[in-house]
Amino acid sequence: MRIKALVRRIFEQMLRDKRTLALLFLAPLLVLSLMYYLFNHTGNASDAKIGAAHMDPQIISFMKQQGLDVVAYEKADKDTLVADKLDAVIEMQDGELHLILKNSDPSQSKALQMKIGQMAEAFTQAGQKQAMSVPSSKPGITTEYVYGSADTTLFDTLSPILIGFFVFFFVFLISGIGLLRERTTGTLERLMSTPVRRGEVITGYLAGYGIFAFIQTVIVVVYATMVLGINMAGSIWYVLLTNLLLAFVALSLGILLSTFAASEFQMVQFIPLVIIPQIFFAGIFPLEHMASWVQVIARIMPLYYGADALKSVMYKGLGFADIALDLSVLVLFAALFIILNILALKKYRKL
Repeated sequence: MRIKALVRRIFEQMLRDKRTLALLFLAPLLVLSLMYYLFNHTGNASDAKIGAAHMDPQIISFMKQQGLDVVAYEKADKDTLVADKLDAVIEMQDGELHLILKNSDPSQSKALQMKIGQMAEAFTQAGQKQAMSVPSSKPGITTEYVYGSADTTLFDTLSPILIGFFVFFFVFLISGIGLLRERTTGTLERLMSTPVRRGEVITGYLAGYGIFAFIQTVIVVVYATMVLGINMAGSIWYVLLTNLLLAFVALSLGILLSTFAASEFQMVQFIPLVIIPQIFFAGIFPLEHMASWVQVIARIMPLYYGADALKSVMYKGLGFADIALDLSVLVLFAALFIILNILALKKYRKL
């Protein structure tokens, strides 16, 4: 009977806690659905958009028959590739194929390089059978890269994203649980009974936790680049600036969400709902070839902009002008969360 009473009490407690029930039953379905969709829609050679210059129309037609998305150009180079958001440019130079790969996704680049090689051989064989004016042997292929090199691995493109994610995640968790502890111990309530303004309270918490967020950011970036030797094509100062803004967004978001949690367990419940979806839309999976609605969702995630800026600096070697928009959006996110924090503190003011 005692066991039955205990089971009944736990059952009734769980039924009253709607947030825990949602986490238990709905969150796994959400995360699993995201993983299923993203893993089954990652970029491959067939998704690539290729610019073709100085190419025989027969070759271009053959490439399209092989399932490649080819756009004809009179002249195309690296600048054309970047400006028109192509994945590769291929042109005929002195009887050889010259392939320029953007290399934003090394796995896609290797697949595309293999596809082009197979296509060249198949076209040569088909032309010989049909007595077409094609080379007697498979033309040679020279390869050039806009970003990275032939030795670039998938981790080289993921490491900037992972650095931003770890900074974002741990700052979010520590700041959220820290303010939650202030509430559960009554410190926040006593503080709000004084004449101190809500904006001053938020500023104090942001500054206090911000110091530790700053130290953590510096340690993570320095360790990743100096000790682990993660690729750093651009300026480390831009990397530090981006991570600091990302940490500030996580800090203000963590403090905001902590006002809706009654315990550390409820604070942790926000992780699969707020943090995990962000890592899926941060660029680990190429979003360029995803459905438009997926790209819209990605653009409401702070980590999307932080990861884009970090990858632009660390992997692509771009400058401040190229990441200014991403940084501006991070500042706007932080400002929005700070305003919401000030409004949320109103319910703790008793006077």
